[in-house]
Amino acid sequence: MPGFVAVGLDGSPESLAAADWAAHEAVAQEVPLRVVHVGGRPPYDYSLFEDTSGVVPMLRAAVAALTDRLPGLRGSVERLPGQVVPALVDVAREAESLVLGSRGLGRTTGLLLGSVASAVVARAERPVVLVRGGAGAASEHLADASGEASVATPYRDVVVGVDVREPDDTVLGFAFAAARRRAAGLRVVHGPVLPGPVACPENVLGPWQAKFPEVEVAVETAIGHVGEHLADASRDASLVVVGRRGRRARLGPRVGPVADTVLRHALTPVAVVPHG
Repeated sequence: MPGFVAVGLDGSPESLAAADWAAHEAVAQEVPLRVVHVGGRPPYDYSLFEDTSGVVPMLRAAVAALTDRLPGLRGSVERLPGQVVPALVDVAREAESLVLGSRGLGRTTGLLLGSVASAVVARAERPVVLVRGGAGAASEHLADASGEASVATPYRDVVVGVDVREPDDTVLGFAFAAARRRAAGLRVVHGPVLPGPVACPENVLGPWQAKFPEVEVAVETAIGHVGEHLADASRDASLVVVGRRGRRARLGPRVGPVADTVLRHALTPVAVVPHG
């Protein structure tokens, strides 16, 4: 059974944001955090760290900084040889989730994905979470009476995209568990339900609501493109969850149109859960 949350760290601002997100998630799941770096000397200036003599001291300094802020965190570091994408895909295979940083700047300037993150998301056999640079733990929380968000305020809702024609338990299970850990609501977004012998949202969600009675569920029918609806919903979400079919297309690994749209434009962390 997987038993840790992994994060790829290269010293960039987006990877540091990913490490912070992964550390909070590891504590919430009560599992260790595994911080990994692939390849040789990192390409970034590590002025944020006291010891800039190499990769391993950087990784250790990052874990020490996270542990200072999160006393319950159990962290380890590892420098991996080889090419970045295959190494990260291997790490993801054993993890509860792999967390990566991304240079996402939202709908106006596009692209949550970089080339490495894109390739890993399309190939990983376990969930991959993309965290954009500049995102902090407080951004997942609601604002208080003064208009400020902090980790002391409740979480924003988790949002999940569901294909009611072919619902998948892996995606729904991930989303419901994420909402329960956050004591947050779950917004379920699906496309129009056409007449015929297909599952309706209530039938799909019923068993999960019975299993997670503490999670308050709201169901939304997307108007237009489901991916665009999910990207818009990310403005008020703590996390967006989308599925990716595990089977490979003739042209190689792909994430699908809905997940691709969300990853390009989401304003909050996105979890891509492979299935099928």
